[in-house]
Amino acid sequence: MTMLFATVQITFAQRTLPKIDLKTMENTATSTAAFDNDGKPIVISFWATWCKPCVKELNTIAEEYEDWVDETGVKIIAVSIDDSRNMSKVKPKVNAEMWEYEIYCDPNRDFARAMGVSSVPHTFLLNSNKEIVWQHKGYVDGDEIELYEKIEELAH
Repeated sequence: MTMLFATVQITFAQRTLPKIDLKTMENTATSTAAFDNDGKPIVISFWATWCKPCVKELNTIAEEYEDWVDETGVKIIAVSIDDSRNMSKVKPKVNAEMWEYEIYCDPNRDFARAMGVSSVPHTFLLNSNKEIVWQHKGYVDGDEIELYEKIEELAH
């Protein structure tokens, strides 16, 4: 009996952001092609209103976000994967948490699928060419420190 194995290697350093349509919190269409930060790092965080680790991660980063922007110029884009039934909960949640991030909704999970997101939170870091250079799944206290170190590496 002969067994064949295929090895698949994915290099994220050169993986560019897919162009997918999303919704704003006001339910207007926008494209990921419009994501821009003048060549500075971009963090894309996939989350959901029902995901406690997602909210904890975004709240922890929110405490430092102003300093992160001052020091690195980073922009954080939070993409909710709440489906169309739960999409109405996104804006009240964002307002209650007072997040200063750009927020988009991916109710059909087209963007999440294109990015290989199977569970949330799932965080991606993009370089000046909008190429994915780092990603992280899940959240435990302290993960934001590693994220910030990666952002700093890109910013300097």
